[in-house]
Amino acid sequence: MREACSLVWSVLVLLFRSRASLEAEILTLRHQLNIQRRHLPKRLTFSAIDRLIFVGLYRLVPSTLNALTIVKPETVVRWHRDGFRSYWRWKSRRRCGRPTVPLEIRRLIREMSLANPLWGAPRIHGELLKLGIEIGQTSVAKYMARRRAPPSQGWKAFLRNHADGIAAMDLFVVPTISFRLLYGLLIMGHGRRQILWFGVTAHPTAEWIANQLTEACGWEQAPRYLIRDRDGAYGEIFIRRVRSIGIRDRPTSPRSPWQNAYAERLIGSIRRECVDHIVVVGERHLRHVLLSYMSYYNGTRTHLSLNKDAPKSRTAQRTGRILRLPILGGLHHQYIRI
Repeated sequence: MREACSLVWSVLVLLFRSRASLEAEILTLRHQLNIQRRHLPKRLTFSAIDRLIFVGLYRLVPSTLNALTIVKPETVVRWHRDGFRSYWRWKSRRRCGRPTVPLEIRRLIREMSLANPLWGAPRIHGELLKLGIEIGQTSVAKYMARRRAPPSQGWKAFLRNHADGIAAMDLFVVPTISFRLLYGLLIMGHGRRQILWFGVTAHPTAEWIANQLTEACGWEQAPRYLIRDRDGAYGEIFIRRVRSIGIRDRPTSPRSPWQNAYAERLIGSIRRECVDHIVVVGERHLRHVLLSYMSYYNGTRTHLSLNKDAPKSRTAQRTGRILRLPILGGLHHQYIRI
């Protein structure tokens, strides 16, 4: 404090001195600083008063940065910015008001709003009260996740709610031992990825496909929607049959197999796990192979999308001796306990 008073007194005295004497004193002081700096350690310590004086001079006359020798100019600027932050932190300190909401409750409110897009602040507030969490409804609205668009369900929820009423169909080609081509018709349900029907023919016509659809789904348990591609085999007879059953026909866009992804993925599994490893003799042989694979696929094969369960749910067996049963001549095996 005494040094600060001495500095103020020196400023007052300088007002009455001549310019020549001032310049001579400045040069003398600078030379003394250069000598002193050669014998002092590299890093000096500054008190809060020292920093305040340097920052004050910098604010009044920014050109004084050029005269600094024992401290770098950027250090003075950093001191000024730290002081600015400290001032406004003190200025905006919490004085009174509502108690802060714990971080766990804020995270819970955000998770509930994201997981339930149709819920508003009153609904979430009611759930929190049932959980024993006392909080105001306005606080709930404050910490909910902000949405730019109106609340809507996600695509996963939408597809899951409609999957039981959606079926898909597609044709695939299998060569025989005599280099003829046979056509397999696949009909599957989206709900549990279950194969509903396999049909085999050498000449797929619209009438044949319509009959296969009737045998697979019947008139009473028909799906609500049917996804298929725009193959020319689906003619007018097939379209009339679909409408008479009460199924909404949903052809995919041209050159867009990804719109019938489940059927395309299943056909890939049939090729990789079955027909690519078998030489088909004829139509009857292919039908037998595909029906055997359908039994294996629906009742035994586990699926990632079904949490490692089969389309026809399998119960876990925990006791008994493990027995291996060959499927498709030993191409696959089923393991059971007896």
